[in-house]
Amino acid sequence: MEIEDESRVVEAARRGDVRSFGRLYEHYYATMVWVAYSVLGDYAAAEDAAQEAFASACDELAGLRRSDRFGRWLAAICRNVACRMVRQRSREAAMDDPPAILEQDRDQRPEQTVREAIASLQQMHREVVVLYYYNGMSYEQIGIFLGIPKSKVKGRLFAARQKIGRYLQNKGLNGDELE
Repeated sequence: MEIEDESRVVEAARRGDVRSFGRLYEHYYATMVWVAYSVLGDYAAAEDAAQEAFASACDELAGLRRSDRFGRWLAAICRNVACRMVRQRSREAAMDDPPAILEQDRDQRPEQTVREAIASLQQMHREVVVLYYYNGMSYEQIGIFLGIPKSKVKGRLFAARQKIGRYLQNKGLNGDELE
């Protein structure tokens, strides 16, 4: 779903128009799930984070200074929610008994190894990979969404591909297994 005049829709939502906020929700929900996924690495948790981000955005919408930056602002809220969830998980894991160390399965599926490679990336690289490959956004769309130049998106994606390639090589995969 595309929003023709997003700034106008955001302004209507700021004035309390529930239908306008619903349009923003429909437009941005999937992208927010992928933003959260880039932090959490868990799709179900990412859906929870996206929902929570929208609830926070609804409460804080009056504080948004520039309607034309709604997507970036929402993404920042979503990242913060996801990071808070990661911290919460860490605290909960620290309170549990340490898990038993299991021997890693040597016949691990290549797709899982790719997911591990993506998860090993720095946040800024992981985010562009997820938005480009999983959410299908173009370089231009990612640049607008993240508030960075298209050239920086290309650079981050290039660096991420290089790191993923090295990770896969270290795991003994050469790319043929991924087809």
